[in-house]
Amino acid sequence: MTRAEFRTRTFQFGIRSIRLAESLPQTIVAQIIAKQLIRAATSVGANYRAAIRSRSRADFVAKMGIVEEECDEAVYWIEVLVELELLSEKRTSALQDEANEILTVTISSIKTARKGKRI
Repeated sequence: MTRAEFRTRTFQFGIRSIRLAESLPQTIVAQIIAKQLIRAATSVGANYRAAIRSRSRADFVAKMGIVEEECDEAVYWIEVLVELELLSEKRTSALQDEANEILTVTISSIKTARKGKRI
């Protein structure tokens, strides 16, 4: 996968998460979790863009570490929504699958960069 393709995927992950959050009921709890999900999910794409423009291998690894953390946090908030029965597992499964794929690519990129190979 190219950087451009991954950049698009991380961007779309944020957009899809926003749309999911917008579908939540207007309860206090749902809206608080929605804000957390939106912050984490949109941070994935924003931090990947920053990683692409990193100044060094160490900077790339650090920024990709943030991508990993934020993506994992977004998965957490989706799991909370399912556990609270605010959304069904069926409704969130595709987004969770995408998050897990993004995590896999991110972790692989970090490992490659740490080994000193081309990023």
